[in-house]
Amino acid sequence: MTRPSSHREILEALSGIWVALLVAILSSTIVSNALPTILAELKGTQTQYTWVITAMLLASTASTPLWGKLADLFDKKSLLQAAIVLFVVGSVLAGFSQNMEQLISFRVVQGLGMGGVQALGQVVVGALLSPRERGRYSGYTGMVISAGTVGGPLVGGFLVDWPGWRWCFFVCVPLALVALAVLHKTLHLPVKKQRVKIDYLGATLITGGVSLVLMWVSFAGKDFAWVSRESALFVGGALLAIVGAYFVERRASSPVIPLHLFKNRTVVLAMLGGVAVGTAMFGASVFMGQYFQIARGFSPTKAGLLTVPLVLGLSISSTVSGQLIAKSGKWKSYLVWGSFSLVIGLALLGTIDHRTNLVLMGAYLALVGVGVGLTMQNLVLAVQNGVGMADLGAASSTATFLRSLGGTAGVSVLGAVLAASVSTKTLDPGSLSPVVRDSYGDAMGQLFLIAAGLAVFTVIAVLLIKEQPLRDSVDGDEVVTETGSPVDTDQRIVDNSVLAVDKLLVLSSDRDQEVVVRSAAPRSTQNSLPSGSRIVTQPVPSGLR
Repeated sequence: MTRPSSHREILEALSGIWVALLVAILSSTIVSNALPTILAELKGTQTQYTWVITAMLLASTASTPLWGKLADLFDKKSLLQAAIVLFVVGSVLAGFSQNMEQLISFRVVQGLGMGGVQALGQVVVGALLSPRERGRYSGYTGMVISAGTVGGPLVGGFLVDWPGWRWCFFVCVPLALVALAVLHKTLHLPVKKQRVKIDYLGATLITGGVSLVLMWVSFAGKDFAWVSRESALFVGGALLAIVGAYFVERRASSPVIPLHLFKNRTVVLAMLGGVAVGTAMFGASVFMGQYFQIARGFSPTKAGLLTVPLVLGLSISSTVSGQLIAKSGKWKSYLVWGSFSLVIGLALLGTIDHRTNLVLMGAYLALVGVGVGLTMQNLVLAVQNGVGMADLGAASSTATFLRSLGGTAGVSVLGAVLAASVSTKTLDPGSLSPVVRDSYGDAMGQLFLIAAGLAVFTVIAVLLIKEQPLRDSVDGDEVVTETGSPVDTDQRIVDNSVLAVDKLLVLSSDRDQEVVVRSAAPRSTQNSLPSGSRIVTQPVPSGLR
């Protein structure tokens, strides 16, 4: 398959990825609004509430770079379909859970599938589109995210109030089947298998180190003291694992996190900003359903409706900024305004308690949504624009990995803070006393203040980023290849030999002159070039795509 040359063909090629992303987003947002009811029925605790979210995010975070490596060995389309199937299996099993331990375990399976959808989606989009085009299509991605985020709480609230919370997991099955069908029909990427070594040791050490830190934060202060033998074992083990991972990544031929990426200032700052955004976004927003249902006494359906300002802010800002960035090629100003909006919105949410006016709450949530919409996708765009095609897969998966890592840590840390602030043996909204409800509402403000402090790092990072105008070509560097190279090679080289974009420059060493090959030239002519000739692919004018 050659790279789509028209807007319609690009939309068709990306539609399957967007449907798959919609399934993953819907599952997350549906469950977030159903969790108070789920925990009440399964007799869960506040710590288990946190781990229902953390388990999925941690599995997704750990598997993201591994899915990226597997994409160099196998067909991306087949891998993406496998990730969706794995996600559906986890969803169905979670729907049949009989206790909290089972639910958390099956959420891990869901997370493994979500990691594949996130990693493979980013790599395919990066391979098909130039950075400037990605700005345009990131708006469509924002619309998909918004649809999932808007629909999730509303659908989840309806399902909890009527057929029951288990349908929050089962409803993903028909949507996933649609995603598989669309992918089968629209996404056709030829594959050239590469001899790639998967860094299992590095992945194990990184995942182990992060998991030990999250477990320590979740259990310390409740199951054992912060300063204790158990704490020393958790922290010491985490440090050993992380230090070991550093040395393994330095020597690995195909590391999970390539260390040379961190020599690029723009990439480093964008990734750091993404970590803070992930922490603030996941860590703060995941508890909104709990606030509205437990602290304010609303039903799941009404709780979903009350989060609409957050989603509208995200939807409008991501869509509009994507279109404007595609036209101008400039992106830093949107990151700056977005990071400030995120900090201000979170800081204002830090003032809420159990009696805060709901109209003000909506305005605060809208500010947070605008901040997330202007920063989340555009930080990934900045990372992809700062590297060549040879590093695109690694850079995209690493950026997603670090953002998910920030979200996982944020959920765990803020959940531990909330659990320490509010002591109760049950989270059944119908059986809590007014005192407990009020304490939940008041404690939520502390979480948002912590999230606002973390979001300050995003402001600092984006202010220090040096803006590089978005490239109009898929790769900023000259790439030498034969015309038969497919999109899906290790170097992500695109075959532009189709008539609409066949602008090849032939450099003949025999004559020491340049010969322009006409777009209508037959393939046989290209294959009979003089000895010593080489073919250089040129950036394709944006109008021909």
